[in-house]
Amino acid sequence: MSSEEFHHLKVHLKDIASATDNFDRQKLIGHGGFRSVYKGELSLPKGKCMIAFKRLDPKYGQGNDEFWKEVIMLSKYRHENLVSLLCFCDEGHERILGYEFASRGSLDHYLSDVSLTWTQRIKICIGVARALNYLHDPNNTQKRVIHRDIKSSNILLDENWTAKVSDFGLSKFGPANQPQTYVFSNVVGTPGYCDPLYWELGYLTKESDIYSFGVVLFEVMCGRLCYKYRDGRINEILVGVWKNHYDENRLDDIVSSDLKKQTDSNSLMTFSAIASRCLNRNRKERPTMLEIVKELEVALAKQKLSQTSRSLVELGRLAKPPLVYESREELLSLLSNGFRHNDTTWLSINKDKRVYETISIIKCITDDEIEDLEVIEDGNSRFDYVIEDAPDFKLKISTQFLIPSVTYNINLVYKFEQSDHGTCVPYKYKLDEEADYSGPFIAQVRKDGWLVTQLYQFTCTQREHHFTIECLTLASVECQILEGIEFCHVEYVI
Repeated sequence: MSSEEFHHLKVHLKDIASATDNFDRQKLIGHGGFRSVYKGELSLPKGKCMIAFKRLDPKYGQGNDEFWKEVIMLSKYRHENLVSLLCFCDEGHERILGYEFASRGSLDHYLSDVSLTWTQRIKICIGVARALNYLHDPNNTQKRVIHRDIKSSNILLDENWTAKVSDFGLSKFGPANQPQTYVFSNVVGTPGYCDPLYWELGYLTKESDIYSFGVVLFEVMCGRLCYKYRDGRINEILVGVWKNHYDENRLDDIVSSDLKKQTDSNSLMTFSAIASRCLNRNRKERPTMLEIVKELEVALAKQKLSQTSRSLVELGRLAKPPLVYESREELLSLLSNGFRHNDTTWLSINKDKRVYETISIIKCITDDEIEDLEVIEDGNSRFDYVIEDAPDFKLKISTQFLIPSVTYNINLVYKFEQSDHGTCVPYKYKLDEEADYSGPFIAQVRKDGWLVTQLYQFTCTQREHHFTIECLTLASVECQILEGIEFCHVEYVI
């Protein structure tokens, strides 16, 4: 086969050798079958990037066929959840494939890792299911691809835990315009994952991939590989045991105990039901990949709903005095209206159930400065005390309840006691480390009459953040009252 069609992906062996320090063992990140995988940084037309180089070993015989099959396959089929082919090398006896580097490695290394949450596991499975649905092509827009070696070690994970299906050297093409595509071939695959009918009869269908994916779903749920390994060999395959436990309603005996603590029972029920259907011996009783995608998305939605409900209850427990409610709807209403956590912190949620935190101005101003300011009571404030007619002042702000990865506005909350000065902010301000002041700007009027203006915007990395803000009052403004600093979720990040 000529490589001219794929010339734009071809790189020189000397460049790969340089990127991998001449295939140094320190660069080796994977080994098995008839290939070794190295990592290295290489300059491509799109820029310099880290690449995983799969170096095929010709002495195993199948290397050349696997090589060209992957070049063709990954050049024509592109999907978010398929590993991307970035380059290849075909010089002399060397056959090397260069893929996008998946920094977290393969899924099999995380099956027993308790830090990989149930929510993350479902999302990974959804990604794989979407990729397989694309390959099986229910829309008849391309040749159908049967992967033929779906297993957890062939599911790679990038830095964002996005699943990337890899290793297409054993895949088969078939027509997509038929309900069933039968391909007769020599049986290949991995024991435990391989469809029993394919193993026994030698004919391959897209349902063979579905069986293999069902095994992966059980691995994800049980927190272990589908076989027991002893003395360098597989000595027991667990798939039959797992299926029997599900059929006998004894799922608790096989599901990872660490996962059960964080898993919603309804989510687990939906997940396990679709996994079990994948393992049906009768291929006609197995679901399509599109059905699997939909059921996994339902399992994810149930898990998120359960997490949200637990989070809302935990948030409600912070209220002093405690909130009194009889239903989830009542709790949502109370949290939306907001509540006092203590004398200096007010909490509420928005329509997306994101936490808003407002800190009393009394807590934000240091003891030394507050002695020179007029502290008064205000029956319209969410706090017992506010500050009147503050001149120049410095705010030291510490949050407690923000949500990581959410972008927040830092807002100043104030009002005018007597004169109507409109919505012009009567201050200019800067962060402690900044040289120049910003402002004044236009404020928004809150429903209760208080004015709110954005000082800064930032993306939260942890629950606790610390800010120091210096404010100067404009000379023409009098009778202003300061309530506090509000952290509210940004719905549209610019």
